[in-house]
Amino acid sequence: MPRVLLLLPTTTYRTPDFLAAAERLGFDVTVASEEASTLEGLNPAGLLTLDFENPAAAAERVQEFARRFPIDAVVGADDETVIASAAIAKTLRLPHNPAEAVLAARHKPTMRQRLEEARVRQPRFQLFPIDEEPSRAAASVSFPCVLKPTFLAASRGVIRADDPARFAEAWRRIGKILAAPDIRRRGHPWSREILVEEYIPGVELALEGLLREGELSTLALFDKPDPMEGPFFEETLYVTPCRLSLEAQTSVRETAARAAAALGLRHGPVHAELRITPEGPRVIEVAGRSIGGLCSRTLRFGTGMSLEELLLKDALGLDVTREKRESRAAGVLMIPIPGAGRLEEVRGAAEARAVPGIEEVTISAHLGQQLVPLPEGSRYLGFVFARAESPERVEAALRAAHRQLEFRIRA
Repeated sequence: MPRVLLLLPTTTYRTPDFLAAAERLGFDVTVASEEASTLEGLNPAGLLTLDFENPAAAAERVQEFARRFPIDAVVGADDETVIASAAIAKTLRLPHNPAEAVLAARHKPTMRQRLEEARVRQPRFQLFPIDEEPSRAAASVSFPCVLKPTFLAASRGVIRADDPARFAEAWRRIGKILAAPDIRRRGHPWSREILVEEYIPGVELALEGLLREGELSTLALFDKPDPMEGPFFEETLYVTPCRLSLEAQTSVRETAARAAAALGLRHGPVHAELRITPEGPRVIEVAGRSIGGLCSRTLRFGTGMSLEELLLKDALGLDVTREKRESRAAGVLMIPIPGAGRLEEVRGAAEARAVPGIEEVTISAHLGQQLVPLPEGSRYLGFVFARAESPERVEAALRAAHRQLEFRIRA
């Protein structure tokens, strides 16, 4: 059986789904994490500890490991692992994205610069050192604008400002986030900078795609029915298929493909976020990874293949470009955290599951957990999944299920 190396940080939601996919396919798996497991000595072929923040060291460690347990494919689960994944695959001479392309996708100012050089539509932007005086920085930008860290994901630290006072407040909040020891360690030297972008009004959607030799195949286009106008940009609803015109969808696909090419991405999954404007789609984000959280559970291909199965097969060089998403509409609600505090009780889960069209309700936060909402936090209370005959019915089911849920949080 082929052996797949899965890079799975301890913080990822996706470990169970990737392991289940590998089991269904019959692949041997080695799970690499940044924290040592007490079982590693008992399962030397199946568990590995890697420093994802040091890609060169991780690649050297895997090369040594592969002499005993040959590896046929490398898959990184999320943003924390994509750079290490590329370095490891290059060392093992497996298909991979160029290191500079993955780096460009991870570092937002580099991404913006590459897109600008390729004349891909996007927001105007300026990069500032974090020790810049906020009032001086505010004097050089136009309002409204969006301030954000240059390397964090899941909308963490992304804040809209409509005037200089809100700009200064957002600057201070982002500065506190970036000063946290774990963030500073992960992002150095990127934790010493703030990106300011033009705010782009308009409908936002997400594209899930797969690159093979630089050619982008679209796996799904997701509507984001809830308006994302700020001051924070918490994602809630994803619904597919997209309800925009075919002309608009084609333009989105073409823009995303141009953006991936501008970054130099050539292999594996792509997750892109774009906004529709009168001039055409503008790129908000391009990531060299698949969709985050548990959102991949909305997608099924062929006769029921999961996105994780498709990604594992693709990583092994198998042709999956002919696999089409199932015809039924599907969607996910990422349950937002309404306020900071300790989670004491969850009510209404059974009632939410009983809503017609609801397929699954997963509460990922545990009782007693300290909850941190956006913009400081990056997690969700859980996920609700629905399938129905139309996107409208999926959206209605997700909203109805959400109304059934009640969370008791002690501040």
